[in-house]
Amino acid sequence: MRARWTILLAGSALAAGAQPAPSPTPEPAGTDDLYSLGQQLFEAYASPEVKEEYRFPTKDEWDQFAARLQHALDNNSLEELAGFETEARAALAALRALPGYEDYADWLELRIDEIDAARLAVARPVAPTPGPPSAVPHYDLWLARERGRPVPAGAAALMPVLRAAFAAEGVPPELAWIAEAESSMNPGARSPSGARGLFQLMPETARAQGLSTFLPDERADPDKSARASARLLRSLYSKFGGWPLALAAYNAGEGRVRRLLASSGASDFAGVAASLPAETRMYVPKVCALVNVRTGASLESLRPLRG
Repeated sequence: MRARWTILLAGSALAAGAQPAPSPTPEPAGTDDLYSLGQQLFEAYASPEVKEEYRFPTKDEWDQFAARLQHALDNNSLEELAGFETEARAALAALRALPGYEDYADWLELRIDEIDAARLAVARPVAPTPGPPSAVPHYDLWLARERGRPVPAGAAALMPVLRAAFAAEGVPPELAWIAEAESSMNPGARSPSGARGLFQLMPETARAQGLSTFLPDERADPDKSARASARLLRSLYSKFGGWPLALAAYNAGEGRVRRLLASSGASDFAGVAASLPAETRMYVPKVCALVNVRTGASLESLRPLRG
């Protein structure tokens, strides 16, 4: 299992003391590029001891791991997502060791946070009860986690900009803390699926909100990406009538949430949560808890700033 992900092996080579020759920082573009770079680093810099202990996986094994992890995030099984903790933590350590992959590492670290919370949720499931805030399943679990979490290093400089951008778009500035859940306040954070920036906007979503995604990629611009994210959230709020469902649509897609509401006859997040992707089931209560811990506000108390 530990030899399943290419990056893990490349990271092991670096951790063993290998130092690559100076070269321009790579610009990762996709899983094929990651695989090739990991293979090159392993072959060039792994010590004989590391090469003896680890077998470099095939491209098929790399693809299978990436596909399995994405399936676990997209599937509605918290048990399946929780099962990735060991592999994901090993992969994170390796990504942290590879030059030029810090932005991917920040993305994976947030997924590990959700994987770990999924494990706790499976171990002690709770049934939602009427009324806020427990109408958001697993809110209490995330509230306990966020109370002990330090504020990200970039928050002091970024939050005034993000709050102002949200307010300018008529969205409560407290919701700008969504950037912590999306990127740990890293403007360059990116996912293997193509999302990028403080608010992890996909290219098509960003373009629909008026952002350029090529020379320059404005998803990395704090003010512009914040305004785009706020516009999207405000639109989703107007369509779904509440922030939990708006957040679910932000994470899982408007169409998916709308279809689940229609098929289930439900009218709130709790009514469809169990059918949403596992990532979304963890994401919504996480954002709710973050807003409360960072600002003292509950989502139920927040309204758009203008009609």
